[in-house]
Amino acid sequence: MASIPQIDSRAGIDCYCTSFAGTGGSIKHGNEGFMVSELVDESLDISLSYNESHRYPLYVLEKQDIDSNHALFEIERELHMRFRVMGIKDAKAVTTQYAGMERVTRNPPTELRSRHTRLTLKGFTKHPLERRFLAGNKFEIRIYNSRSSDLSSFVPQISKVGNFYGLQRFGSERLVTHLVGREIVKRNFTQAVELLLCYTTEFDTQMSRDIRNKCTDPRNYREVLKMLPRGMDIERQVLSALVAGRNAIAALRAVPIMIRRLFVQAYQAYIFNRCLSRAIMMGEDLLQPRAGDLCFEMEGLVTFGRIIKYNPDSKAKLVPAIRMAGYSFQPGKGRFENITRAVLQEEEIAPKDFYIKEMQELSHQGGFRQAPLWCTDFWYERDPLKVSFKLPKGSYATTLLREIIKPDDPIRSGF
Repeated sequence: MASIPQIDSRAGIDCYCTSFAGTGGSIKHGNEGFMVSELVDESLDISLSYNESHRYPLYVLEKQDIDSNHALFEIERELHMRFRVMGIKDAKAVTTQYAGMERVTRNPPTELRSRHTRLTLKGFTKHPLERRFLAGNKFEIRIYNSRSSDLSSFVPQISKVGNFYGLQRFGSERLVTHLVGREIVKRNFTQAVELLLCYTTEFDTQMSRDIRNKCTDPRNYREVLKMLPRGMDIERQVLSALVAGRNAIAALRAVPIMIRRLFVQAYQAYIFNRCLSRAIMMGEDLLQPRAGDLCFEMEGLVTFGRIIKYNPDSKAKLVPAIRMAGYSFQPGKGRFENITRAVLQEEEIAPKDFYIKEMQELSHQGGFRQAPLWCTDFWYERDPLKVSFKLPKGSYATTLLREIIKPDDPIRSGF
């Protein structure tokens, strides 16, 4: 079995799920080898023309070299138009997703462009775009410089792969997002700000190290503000608030809400990954429900329905679910819940801590996430090695690719 890279363990991923030896190689060379397109739910009613019931413009957003959150900021800054999207797509990919205007508009432009994006009018919807309309994503990915292109022994093991959150959820090479979230949950707001500004890893550039080292002394904040490169926009927002004399909570609130929420959500993801890792290492079957399990009812190829208790007489396809940490977490008798409870105790966190009265907008109730990755329509071709597959919303293609490649150094391999 391949050894687990240290950076994976920092994200709570402590094991592999398959015995496949791994192809080696890398992904995301120049972005064009990593393509993502959204799959929408049938309930998204699209009209090609504006009418009394379909009044919200819907665009197809194509982007490169920028993540979805920063793409929306760029569009608002350059085009003075506000959009919302259903899912967050990584910067290191060529992505196609839907973007909806937040206002009723009769004659919107048919095409818009910003530095990293292109928006093409698709039609009009009855309601503003919401995440509930996202079913999943289709991926087409090339694996470069692989030792082998034979996946015949891997394909039968796909169902064993756990639904881990990928490194992107935590900041990729700078795995700090969940660390900030942990301090917020523990009400250590000053420490959260310090981590956001000062935390470094072995993957930081020398310039980044110099900037973050200066941030360890508040007397340098004004000087650092003049040094910050364009990519450190979050740091700029936090430092500007601190220089203006605002406290740690106000400085955190200077970060846009959709990014600010990622801090606590990333900490929940870390707890989930630790729970899932432990379950796999204990030999738990992720695909077959057991008595006491909570399960999703499948409604489509990649669409999950309501949560129910496992019933062996059910005619529906049931997929084991893991209850996420949050202020409503109440462990029952399920095998995964007991593990999550143990992880919370190790983290010295109680479920009620996720209700953050000082920053209520970051409070999180919890929720559920499927235990297996639930990959469908997997296909591959050799020479060069390419893979294609579909995943439900919220699942990470890099989780499957990690099992295929078994990278020694995930960051150098493009993860």
